[in-house]
This record gives sequence, C-alpha cells and structure tokens, in this order.
Amino acid sequence: MSRPIVEIDCIGCSSESWEPQTAPHPWHSRAHGGAVHSINCGSDQLHCRFECLSLSAFSIQMEKRNRLLSDLADRFVVTSPDQTARVAIDGIDGAGKTTFADELGSLIATKGRPVIRASVDGFHNPKAVRYRRGRHSPEGVFEDSYNYSALKQYLMDPLSPGGSRRYRRAIFDHVTDDIVPANDLEAPPSSILLIDGMFLHRPELLTCWDASIFLRTDFTVSVARCASRDGLSPDPAAPSNRRYVEGQRLYLRSCQPEAKATIVIDYNDLATPSIVT
Repeated sequence: MSRPIVEIDCIGCSSESWEPQTAPHPWHSRAHGGAVHSINCGSDQLHCRFECLSLSAFSIQMEKRNRLLSDLADRFVVTSPDQTARVAIDGIDGAGKTTFADELGSLIATKGRPVIRASVDGFHNPKAVRYRRGRHSPEGVFEDSYNYSALKQYLMDPLSPGGSRRYRRAIFDHVTDDIVPANDLEAPPSSILLIDGMFLHRPELLTCWDASIFLRTDFTVSVARCASRDGLSPDPAAPSNRRYVEGQRLYLRSCQPEAKATIVIDYNDLATPSIVT
C-alpha cells in the first residue's frame, strides 16, 4: 500500500480539489488518497513548496520547525522576568515575520507569560511623507516608511523599565492613510512584547530591545512570497520591485542587522528554519 501524498499549497491555490479546513497551524495542505490535512496559512504562503511530499516526511519537517519555536519560547519566557520584555522580529518584506511572531507568541502564552503582539506597520508615516522623495525612491522606503518617534512614544517607552505600561499598538492605518482612533491599553505585569517589522535594527531603535531575531531570507525567496500575497512580480529585479528591494538593501548594508540581532535564523525554508547565530 502506497503512502498518502500531501501537496502543500498557498491560500491562492486554484485547485478544485482543495478542501480547506481549520487547525492551529500556519499553512494549508491537501491529501490525495487519504484524509484532508488542513492548516491555517495566515499571511505567509508556501507556493506549493512541498509538492508530492510524503506525510511522514512532512511530519518530520514540521517537528523541526515546532522544536525551534518551542526552544525560542523557552528562552524568551525567562527574559527580563520582572518587567515587560521587548523582543523584535526583524526581516525583509516577505520573510514571514508576522506568522513567525504569532506562532512564537502563542507558545510563550501557553507557558504562562502574557504576550503583547504589535507590528511596526501600525506606525507608518502618512503617504505624503512616505513618497516625498518620489514614488520610485529606495531611500524613501528606508528613511520615510515609519514614524519611529511615535513608535517610541506610544509603544516602546511605556513598555520600557519604569514606563507607565499604558501603550498603543497602532496609531496610523497606511491603507486608509488616516490616523487610528486612540486606544490605550495597559500591559499586564511581566508581559512580553513581540513586535514584527522591517528595519527594527536601525540605530535609533537598538536600545528598545531586550532581545531580537532577524529572519534571514534571500530576496529571490521573499519577493516570490510577496508576489503571491500582493499579486506583484516574483522577480526581485522587476521594475515594480526595485524601490522596495533596493530600499531594504540600503538597510542591510548600512545597519548590518545580522550583526546586531540576538538570534539570526535562516528562514528560506518555512518548514525547516535553523538558527545561524
């Protein structure tokens, strides 16, 4: 009897035989000749990375991913235990930061420590600021995308040692290009802030973190992930990608995030991430 075959697909898979279900995991899958094994993809997509992968091999790969996440959760749950621990999840666009942070946060919460989830995307600058150097400027992506003063004022400073613990998770909606109504929250004692986003190892943010992760991803991989998510070209050299790719290269060259991160993870393969340093 042959082993069942699994095909792993992104959310946008158009196969008529795909029957999505719900389960606590970041991806969708379908099984042919056996039960459907479905997992919730969130914002990251696999582009059919595991086409025709046996269930046993898939399980082994998932064990590696889950073990890495569990080890990280064990490490961070004891970080700065008497105050809010501030942990950054950095990486280029399409690296998989949000889903990674969500999974890590869920594991930390099961170990008994409250988790605050936030994203630097809640602190965008208005469009007029983001594009003031021109709509094709890589420097504009690197220098003007985010309001770091507001990020510190409303999120990082209140959660710093001696801070008020009254914070906001977001102040601006870049989709509507409008201010988010004020929603002040109070951090539980000894909570952990997990914030994901690009450019989190800029000099003005380095003192904000008690620990940080950089997800290392090649542009050929990350841009392909963005292409499925956003409907853009998967080619990093495509004109439509130039502004964003070159802006992120400016960051990598000038800020050297891998040299500053507490942990660097090779995240080119979503199923088998590995700690580099």
